[in-house]
Amino acid sequence: MKLYHHPLSGHSHRAVLLASLLNVPHELVEVDLKAGAHKRPEFLALNPFGQVPVLEDDGAVVADSNAILVYLAKKAGRTDWLPEDPRGAAAVQRWLSVAAGEVAYGPAAARLITVFGARFNADEVIGRAHTLLGRLEARLEDADWLVGQQPTIADVAIYSYVARAPEGNVDLSPYPNVNAFLRRVEALSGFVPFARTPVGLAA
Repeated sequence: MKLYHHPLSGHSHRAVLLASLLNVPHELVEVDLKAGAHKRPEFLALNPFGQVPVLEDDGAVVADSNAILVYLAKKAGRTDWLPEDPRGAAAVQRWLSVAAGEVAYGPAAARLITVFGARFNADEVIGRAHTLLGRLEARLEDADWLVGQQPTIADVAIYSYVARAPEGNVDLSPYPNVNAFLRRVEALSGFVPFARTPVGLAA
C-alpha cells in the first residue's frame, strides 16, 4: 500500500494519521508540490484533479482524503472507526461533509494564506473558522467524540486543520472543549503529529 502525501497538507495528514491509528502497513511517498510533481502526467494518471493524498493498494487507486479514510476503515474491517448502522454511518458522513466544507473554507483556507500564499480574504475565512469552532465547541460540550462514545474517522477528518488553525491566525484559546478534543486525539495509540509551521499565531 502506497500513500502519496505532502507533510504540510492537512488532507494528507488525515490519511497518514488514520493509517497509523489502524496500524495499517503502508509506504509514504512524498509528492513535491513546490516542484509541481502533482501536475505531472504520472501523478495525474493517479488523480486527474492533481491533489494529494492518493492511496494505491493492490491495483485500487483512491483519491480524496475522506474517501481514503473510508477505504482504510473498511479495508481493516474496523466498524468501531466507521459504524455500519444507519444512524452511526450517517453521523460520520455528516462530519466528513463538514471537513470537506466548513473546515476547508475556514481554518484550512486561513492556513493556506500564511503557509502557501493563497489569495483568500483573510477576514472572511478566519470568520468562517470561528463560526465552525463555535459549533464544534457546542457539540463537544457533553461529548468526548463527534460521533458516539469512541473515536471514528469523523474525528480524524476534523482534527488536522483545526489543530493547526493558529498557523492561519485563528485563535483557539476561546474554545476549551475543542482544545480538550485535540488533546484526546493526540493521546490515541498510534497518533502521528501534523508538521508545525511557524507562521500566523504560531510564529
